Amino acid sequence: MKKILIPLFALGTAFAVQPALASDGEALFKSKPCIACHTVDAKMVGPSLKEIAAKNAGVEGAAETLALHIKNGSAGIWGPIPMPPNVVTDEEAAILAEWVLSLN
Repeated sequence: MKKILIPLFALGTAFAVQPALASDGEALFKSKPCIACHTVDAKMVGPSLKEIAAKNAGVEGAAETLALHIKNGSAGIWGPIPMPPNVVTDEEAAILAEWVLSLN
């Protein structure tokens, strides 16, 4: 019986903690490869997240568009260097997009 209960308890704990982590955009950002090319305040390979937020401030549908760019990549929006697609779920892309836009 112990052999079954311990793994089930561990699995249940993992599922209980995951939504709390996923709702924090900054933690999600730091856990993904985004940080290789972006910072919050300064241009690196790609624009700063604050630049992205400012450019999209007040733009209708910006969160959905940004989520698509995060997940599928984009080219030509911020210059000649394309942004590659990222391995994120639709939910993670939406969380990241909302968080980025909140930085404005």
